[in-house]
Amino acid sequence: MAHRFRGNSTQKMDLAKGQVSVPSTFRRVIEACDPDWVEGRKPQFVIVYGDHRRDYLECFTMTAMNEIDELVDAMERGSIEREMVEELYYGQSHPAEVQPDGRIVVPKPLREKIALGEQVFFIGAGDRFHIWNPATYAAKKAARTRDWLDR
Repeated sequence: MAHRFRGNSTQKMDLAKGQVSVPSTFRRVIEACDPDWVEGRKPQFVIVYGDHRRDYLECFTMTAMNEIDELVDAMERGSIEREMVEELYYGQSHPAEVQPDGRIVVPKPLREKIALGEQVFFIGAGDRFHIWNPATYAAKKAARTRDWLDR
């Protein structure tokens, strides 16, 4: 079974319901990396949306979130570093699940935060995947490529 998100896909969103189909290869990774998932149950994952500067949604498998939990647990309780990591991964996140039809619901505040419209861009990033507004992704990618080439 695959345990990494690879590739990209643009999907159409049902704006009235806030639903979008997750690419099938991504669904297989979400299933494989949810220790509690069995056939017939909805596989779980976590959407981290971050603060106002983040313009995409970062989606982690349950296995990846368990690894983050272990790293947080190893940090000094009460330290500013731990508090900042806890705020990002716990306070600025949303638990999610894949419906039997392969769709996920992206809550309206998260859709508005990253200006999602009828088209949604998914891109794999190893143990996580990102959800973008396609135009925002294209602009960011062009700027990053330009900056990298200008070094």
